[in-house]
Amino acid sequence: MAAPSDTIQTIARLTPLADVLAMVDLDVKPVTPRTVETSKASGRTLAVDAMARARPNVAIAMLDGWALAADATLGAGGYTPALLLVPPQRVEVGQPMPPDTDSVAPFDAVKITNGHAEALMTINPGDGVLPAGGDCDPAIPMRRAGEPLSLTDIAAFDAAGIARVTVREPRVRVLPLRGSGIVNAAARLLAADIERRGGSARLDDAGRDLGAVLGAESADFIIVIGGTGNGRNDNSVQILARETRLAVYGMALTPGETAALGFAGPRPVLVLPGRLDAALSVWLLVGRRILERLAATLHHRDRDPVETLTLARKVTSTVGLAEVVPVRRNGEQAEPLAMKYLPLSSLARSDGWFLVPADSEGYSEGSAVQVKPWP
Repeated sequence: MAAPSDTIQTIARLTPLADVLAMVDLDVKPVTPRTVETSKASGRTLAVDAMARARPNVAIAMLDGWALAADATLGAGGYTPALLLVPPQRVEVGQPMPPDTDSVAPFDAVKITNGHAEALMTINPGDGVLPAGGDCDPAIPMRRAGEPLSLTDIAAFDAAGIARVTVREPRVRVLPLRGSGIVNAAARLLAADIERRGGSARLDDAGRDLGAVLGAESADFIIVIGGTGNGRNDNSVQILARETRLAVYGMALTPGETAALGFAGPRPVLVLPGRLDAALSVWLLVGRRILERLAATLHHRDRDPVETLTLARKVTSTVGLAEVVPVRRNGEQAEPLAMKYLPLSSLARSDGWFLVPADSEGYSEGSAVQVKPWP
């Protein structure tokens, strides 16, 4: 760890959150794509459309029953059976459809007596049949570039015979600047969320030299936790300014005002406060945005569910500061638990959070808010 500095880190101004995000969108570029085994691509963002061969090659039966031409059953019913001039053929699931048939009737829909077959109900063309290309159409991507892959996507790709996919997987180094329990807890939380959201996280040992990490080439994105205040041992922003291009020191976001953003060449460096609530707040609103830009994830592909709930009581906020508010769900209501500083107990007891935008003075009781889950 660097020796204490006699120069106090000072925030000249708080940069609006909207300006920070605009800077991220402008300056953070997608990482180089790579091809991986499909089984290892869960959570990753596609760099190239995922295409599959036509499946099945021919029309197949989707149920066990009688293969027939649907037109022959027109008008058939329990009291008005239709004589089938061509005897139906019995088929099983997955079996190719016989020539001149376009549907599969359940066994109880056809009555066979003394070699004569009668339809007891009308069957529609295509009933019980998976047409050629019905599972996979080679002209239509199964997923498009920019979309993150879910476990269900992976299973569908595997079943369709897609063995490898091309993805963008940002490499992220997470450095807890000090070995405190809170800083280490924040680092582990961020590393786990990075992995879940398609990145490859490397969690460094606490206290590793920040200058050496900034000069390393083994990451696309560096996150530093701690040393953003103006105490005698707080110098992470000074090191960032000396070793890289410091773009922002001080964000109009609470908690998290002392966060900083810089660039080591093209690589973004996000320096988070050494408080769990502040580190989490900046990660949710800025860090995740950086990760999305590196992976070229489409913004409309939100990974997390959003619930619209009504506030159980009034929330007052400072105009000019975006504010993260933890809430506990009570039926269809959201009960705010804390503001400004989010105690560990409030984080643990809360069910999610919502953002008060910078241009708002807050929300009155009964207002609708968009509640998102924590990582």
